[in-house]
Amino acid sequence: MSLSSLYLAWVEDLPPRLNGVKKTRGIALTMDDGIILKTDHYAPTAEGPHPTILMRLPYGRRGFGPIAEAYAERGFHVIVQACRGTERSGGEFDPFANERADGLATLRWIKAQDWFDGRIGLTGPSYLGYAQWAISDALPPVAAMATKVTTSNFRPVVFPAGAFHLNLWLSWVQVIEGLRKAPLSTAARMFSGDIERRTERAAAVLPLIDADKAAVGHRIGFWRYWFEHAIGNDDFWAELDHSHRLSTSTPPVHFISGWYDFMLDPLLADYQRLVELGHTPYLTIGTWFHIAEELQRDNLRETIVWMRAKLMGDSTGLRQRPVRIHISGREEWHEFERYPPAPHSPLTLHLGAERRLNTRQAKGGSDGYRYDPADPTPNLGGAIFAFTGAGAVDNAPLESRGDVLTYTGPVLTRDVTVIGQGQVRLHARAERPHVDFFVRLCDIGTDGVSRNICDGFVRITPETPREADGSWRLSIPLHATAHSFRPGHRLRLIIASGAHPRYARNPGTGEPIDTATILVSNGVEVLHAGTAMTLPTHQIL
Repeated sequence: MSLSSLYLAWVEDLPPRLNGVKKTRGIALTMDDGIILKTDHYAPTAEGPHPTILMRLPYGRRGFGPIAEAYAERGFHVIVQACRGTERSGGEFDPFANERADGLATLRWIKAQDWFDGRIGLTGPSYLGYAQWAISDALPPVAAMATKVTTSNFRPVVFPAGAFHLNLWLSWVQVIEGLRKAPLSTAARMFSGDIERRTERAAAVLPLIDADKAAVGHRIGFWRYWFEHAIGNDDFWAELDHSHRLSTSTPPVHFISGWYDFMLDPLLADYQRLVELGHTPYLTIGTWFHIAEELQRDNLRETIVWMRAKLMGDSTGLRQRPVRIHISGREEWHEFERYPPAPHSPLTLHLGAERRLNTRQAKGGSDGYRYDPADPTPNLGGAIFAFTGAGAVDNAPLESRGDVLTYTGPVLTRDVTVIGQGQVRLHARAERPHVDFFVRLCDIGTDGVSRNICDGFVRITPETPREADGSWRLSIPLHATAHSFRPGHRLRLIIASGAHPRYARNPGTGEPIDTATILVSNGVEVLHAGTAMTLPTHQIL
């Protein structure tokens, strides 16, 4: 037992260690095209048979070593493989493109080993989860999956609502390049906030296609290839989308995510798809962001319990209800049979005079602002890929800007608990047909601090349908959440036209986002009549 696996066992309150571990590192696995992928095997020293756990990742094998060792100490063979073009594996890293073929080749190798007993589990967060979905339809009859902060289809992650997820990809290329070339200094940059600072600087570069050089000091092949081929190209995404692999024969899946994870909504779409197909997937959602400490530790205990139940037939510790969610505001965990729980009551709040939110529909009135992409409305907290600054934060710096509208409800006299996905119906117009709308729900506490709960975004183009008067009537879904607004608190709705660099700023000209260099400001008007926010509220006992 290493000190790191001992620490994980203590922090995560893991089941007892069952055996020692034999480590074989640097196994050279040959893929179908001759590329060599470096692979590690952690084997239980106790007599078998033992099921296998597979993790394929682009972040370096050694960083996942303590996790692999903890699994192996509890009776699993564990295979950890560096994706092609990462760490010491051969080939060029092309995100998403090779995980199907390389994953299938790795499965064939595992099945040919004399220690493989026919049982296999796939696990891991984020990119590791995508690699799971890529081979999910090729697993043996006794299999299980634990997919965390991920999705089977990354298109809405890369291009949410028609925009470009700039913060994610500028930060992620720094992580991928850094871990490949200088893992120790990159780890230090993660904790110091330097990743976020460099992302801010790189996001200001025009044309945006050159932002890769500002982020990592040189050109990134897939960054430029994506700009040239991925935008609006259905054929590009056809081979990379694995959502069609979710079927009646999909192995048991435990989904794990956070309310402030930017991939939560696509993950919930995968969950709902399996429910519709007759499965009973497990779902665990905490008030976490994408790289929160709990998720970084890979939710070891949850995964061990899940794999034991589905691969070993030992349901000890497996909860009876499949859905477990954390409700912020109450700071409580609750369990349900399904997500979202039923029934719910819709609460609709309308815009009113003097920037108020109330239950009465407005007959008229409007508010306006000017959005200037040369001084873009900044993002603040929320469901972002960041090592610092994600999640719920004080929104005062955002709300004080002249290009941001805020509408505030009355002081609550009872709990208002929202579980699920709300919606903002926005009635607005603008001087120019190229405009974005960002909406955000906040909780104003008794201390007067406005903290973000969830938000939504949409990009408007000349093709977006308009009313006869030139206005838009838009329906903007809010990010899924579970939160209780407590007595003495107030609800607040924020409306703006950007959240930079979370979403690449709209230049206002219609130029392609990769080559645009001209920035034009835009006058925006939000009409009270027809603008409202509807939230699914629940009674929690």
